[in-house]
Amino acid sequence: MILENVQFINENNIPKFVVLDFTEYKWIKDLLSDENKVEDYLDYLHMENVKKKSKQTYTLDEVKKTLSEQHNSH
Repeated sequence: MILENVQFINENNIPKFVVLDFTEYKWIKDLLSDENKVEDYLDYLHMENVKKKSKQTYTLDEVKKTLSEQHNSH
């Protein structure tokens, strides 16, 4: 997970700046400079959120069977 080890600099008790590891900064900069990487990362985050919400898992064969049934019913 990114941005877990950051330092906040406050001004008048309001967060104003963030200090982060330079390697992490370079990774984020690289990510944001490539649309495909951003899409992939957003897909990854979505999958992680879905996994957190759903404890049920399926085997690859179950998924293939369900998709095949859905495809054949249309």
